Amino acid sequence: MWGTGSGKAGQSSLVGGRRRMQQVPTRTPCSHNALTGGDGGDACPCPAGGPHCRPMFRSRRAGLVRRLWQQCCATAGPEDGPSTLKPAAHALFKKLKDEELELLVLAVESRGAWESSCVWAPRGDARGAKQGLPPQVLLCRLFRWPDVHQPHELKHLCYCAGRQGVCGDLAALCCNPHHFSRLAVPETPPPPYSKASCGPSWPDEPQHPGTQLPEFSYKGGDWRDTSLSQSTIKDGCWCKLAYWEHRTRVGRLYAVHEASVNVFCELPWGSGFCLAQLPAAHRSRAVRRARGKIGRGLLLSREPGGIWAYNRSKHPIFVSSPTLSPPGARGLTVLKVLPGYSAKVFDYEQVGGKGGWRLPGEGPSDPHSIRISFAKGWGPCYSRQFITSCPCWLEVLLNQLR
Repeated sequence: MWGTGSGKAGQSSLVGGRRRMQQVPTRTPCSHNALTGGDGGDACPCPAGGPHCRPMFRSRRAGLVRRLWQQCCATAGPEDGPSTLKPAAHALFKKLKDEELELLVLAVESRGAWESSCVWAPRGDARGAKQGLPPQVLLCRLFRWPDVHQPHELKHLCYCAGRQGVCGDLAALCCNPHHFSRLAVPETPPPPYSKASCGPSWPDEPQHPGTQLPEFSYKGGDWRDTSLSQSTIKDGCWCKLAYWEHRTRVGRLYAVHEASVNVFCELPWGSGFCLAQLPAAHRSRAVRRARGKIGRGLLLSREPGGIWAYNRSKHPIFVSSPTLSPPGARGLTVLKVLPGYSAKVFDYEQVGGKGGWRLPGEGPSDPHSIRISFAKGWGPCYSRQFITSCPCWLEVLLNQLR
């Protein structure tokens, strides 16, 4: 005789001498519980059969969130660890669309190697439990700098559409952590490397064969770089880049017409000024070691009021320009910019109508130029007194007509 069985998967009964199966649908946990760490059940806020309760949706979003947590920064103590920020982070993840969550995963996993798209989060209170962190600060703290706390510590990179005055959608903001940098100021690097009382750049010594220094002319009490200014005006570019190894310039000047340019050593670190494509020279061991530290290099951008440099490499860069020096200073300031930091390296308003000047031990200096050394500093606090003693450095020759 047939009996009747019961279970979650279904029920059987004898109808007309035949066994009939009745399927009882199983409960699918909601993706909200996957995001918040719950176990499903009545806690799901979605309506029955809603799109958020589909197994494909659940597994997709849960997998993306797991990949994000695998990329969290290591922190010094549990009070600043990812677990403290977890409620606020999950509250933000739930507000992101599927496409935005995927873009965030790609940006975080690539660690900023590529210029990823903006990740748009709705404006409003995304504080979660006890945290009052804006979305961009929260994600920068999770995936880049655990010690950042306030929005004013961050700066939008030039290619981010969410920077002030560019984004047309006031209801959303970009929270891609790799669309931000930290701000470098003279107090950021430890002394005595933040400032050099005198950082001459052109030592008064005979040039080595093959050295190509800019040509200067004296007119009306002003030193002018005639090798750059006329050609720059004709070409319509805002600056030209010269790459140097010690006292020898390698390759030709690189004209920059776009608002920003990447300078890097090896492909494929984006588009821009690739140093590996310059003609190979007889490089010393010191030059080869320094070139190996350039990596992703830096991003130079022309923004309202001046020029900014963002350090994309894993090693510091050292920068000097006339506008980094305080008023009345006898020498140039050499600023150390750490990885992930940005600095305003040239201010159009400060340079004003300055002419060229001479510093002890050097020739005339162009007031519309920036010098950047990769990984190696120079000045009184270093064994390298002049930038021409640095293995790899970059000269940015600016167009004087803005």
